[in-house]
Amino acid sequence: MPLGKDYASAILQWERIAHHLPASQGRIAEAIDRFVEKELPKYTSKETVKGYKKNLRQLEPVFGKAGWSEITLPVLRQYLDARTAKTQGNRELALLSVIWGKALLWGMTEKPWPAAGIKGWKNPEQAREFEVTTELFNAVYEQADQVLRDCMDIATTTGMRLTDARTVLMPVDGRLHFRAGKTGKWDYFVVDKSPVLTALLERRGKTECVMPLTTKTGRQVSASMLRDRYDAARIKAAAAHPSLADDIKAMYLRDTRKRAADLAEDMDAASKLLQHSSKSLTAKHYRTIGTELKAVR
Repeated sequence: MPLGKDYASAILQWERIAHHLPASQGRIAEAIDRFVEKELPKYTSKETVKGYKKNLRQLEPVFGKAGWSEITLPVLRQYLDARTAKTQGNRELALLSVIWGKALLWGMTEKPWPAAGIKGWKNPEQAREFEVTTELFNAVYEQADQVLRDCMDIATTTGMRLTDARTVLMPVDGRLHFRAGKTGKWDYFVVDKSPVLTALLERRGKTECVMPLTTKTGRQVSASMLRDRYDAARIKAAAAHPSLADDIKAMYLRDTRKRAADLAEDMDAASKLLQHSSKSLTAKHYRTIGTELKAVR
């Protein structure tokens, strides 16, 4: 087995072969493998795990074979410049920084994250500005079947993410308990304090399905069922309301969470409803209506 012409590299190669060391030792791939094996299973959100796996499929071919000293700030910036999906590139390197931090704890490297303390090195991002007005919401709601309407009702009433709205369990003792899939926070709603939730559960009828959101035949509602229903309703709504067509086509089903934030009494209530740790997050990405100011004279 050739060891190459460089003496130092040959010694390392011989060490690996003689002691049956993994080929990824001393490489970023070693930390990625350990992260996938040890850390990824700890995440309870399926969406987070799915997103991280997607990011790793982009990261590993580029950075996996590299040594820690080979990754510098210019290299990270070069990666972002080469990525056509600019925002997604930011997410991928955010995950790489998490893995890098774990590698420091595991003793795989002593080199700090190359971008530590540096501001403005990532691709610029702009929060998506879109207001789900009553007119837009009603236009799609009119074209929706009962399953989609129920989902839109749950989401806009509780502020739940779509996955949580789809999988939340039936109320116990009059309380709709749920654990946010993304943050893991536990909260509940008192059903009889919400006319929308009360009407939904009364309309639902008896079925063996343990979720409030169910089909007419008592089946659990999948993500693809909602996606197909929403796409169809949005097409019909755009055709029925030509003046609103562009905005209707630009509205996503997940924007029901924005709608819930706007329906809240104020910013504090919206932030609490969406289970955000800071009001700035709510203000930047979700609540689109302004705050009423009082004139001083």
